[in-house]
Amino acid sequence: MLFAMLIVWLTDSGAYFCGRAFGKHKLWPAISPNKTWEGSLGGNLTALIFAAIYLNFFPQAYGFWPMMGIALVLSIIGSLGDLIESALKRFYGVKDSGKILPGHGGILDRFDSMLLVMPMIHFFGIL
Repeated sequence: MLFAMLIVWLTDSGAYFCGRAFGKHKLWPAISPNKTWEGSLGGNLTALIFAAIYLNFFPQAYGFWPMMGIALVLSIIGSLGDLIESALKRFYGVKDSGKILPGHGGILDRFDSMLLVMPMIHFFGIL
């Protein structure tokens, strides 16, 4: 489970920093105007680099390359979960999904990616 959580967090962080540094092309402006293709790809790459390092020290259920493939899928699925939550907020006309974490878009923003990733790690038999 730690592996999946790290993949999600690193994808999110890598996307933020790469998007701020290199972002030019909007990913889906109607849903999330600040997300870029460059940020998305940077997030995936960041997650894969750290997954490779992690897997060298902490082998998982499958071999290195299958786990790298799973890491890529989890990274993409996590980003999709984030976009789905953004779309729901846009649809319902709310800026934040709660007030527990001010400035962070609400508590759901901390777990939106996990809502899709956790069923996937069960599907892959990692959990």
